[in-house]
Amino acid sequence: MPLPYKSELIPVAQELRKNATKQEKHLWYDFLNKYPVRFQRQKAISGFIVDFYCFKAQLVVEIDGSQHQTESGEAYDKERTAILEGYGLKVIRFSNEEIDKHFDFVCRKIDAEVKKRLPQSASLTAPSKKEPKSPKKGEV
Repeated sequence: MPLPYKSELIPVAQELRKNATKQEKHLWYDFLNKYPVRFQRQKAISGFIVDFYCFKAQLVVEIDGSQHQTESGEAYDKERTAILEGYGLKVIRFSNEEIDKHFDFVCRKIDAEVKKRLPQSASLTAPSKKEPKSPKKGEV
């Protein structure tokens, strides 16, 4: 069953693709657009536009800037995540700082999540020898 979306968000999503943040561009051009399992950028789902979406893994990847680290931003993200998870999607989030300072960790984490959600396709995805380690406290 297709995910619901609001067609009026499609031009907004197209504009967001054209004006991606530095971190979104880095993740897209240096990892996700070459990833063996297809991801889409700025995908309209329900009343939202998610940063990256993998249909096969039913996975949403969000890149959070500083506006997400406010009380209201965190509350909105929590509500949004609950709605998206209600459609059977898994939502994982990374901060801009994680993209900037721990890019390899972010890529391994995404790869591990895709493999977890699609174990039969593990041989098709990027090599991952072990579960990604989190950055040490204070590194992010």
